[in-house]
Amino acid sequence: MDGFDKMVLYGVSLDVASKQPIVLLKSEGSNRYLPIWIGENEAAAIMVKLQNTALPRPMTHDLLTNVLGSLSAKVEMIMVTELKDNTFYAVLRLEAGGHQIDVDSRPSDAIALAVRTDAPIFASHELLEANSIELEQEPDEVEDVVSEFRDFLDRISPEDF
Repeated sequence: MDGFDKMVLYGVSLDVASKQPIVLLKSEGSNRYLPIWIGENEAAAIMVKLQNTALPRPMTHDLLTNVLGSLSAKVEMIMVTELKDNTFYAVLRLEAGGHQIDVDSRPSDAIALAVRTDAPIFASHELLEANSIELEQEPDEVEDVVSEFRDFLDRISPEDF
């Protein structure tokens, strides 16, 4: 897809400094990583599915997946598009009745849906250029990437942009 890199969900971790969960996306064709700070509920929703945890009742993302299925709609892909004022933005691309529908979404909610529907995840080239970190070698742990990105953030200033 032009202007976007295909990403894989590399993992979910906890940023020790901010005590906030991070979802880590990895570019499929490189060692480029995009950390996205997310809420605890969304992290739990992603982890529940990744760990195939059976719940007695559907969570919100399961409910939305069920509703889409009942309406014969499909999540074609999610696209993490930009970072504005410290907030990441994403779009859910749905297909329903032969029509393509783009819906504004938080990346964490979009990723929670993607893991439930096996929808591919993409990130814009511009977003990756400005906000990702590229490692020389594959890290051993998600925490290694988070730590390296935290070090990078500590070294930059607004003037660098």
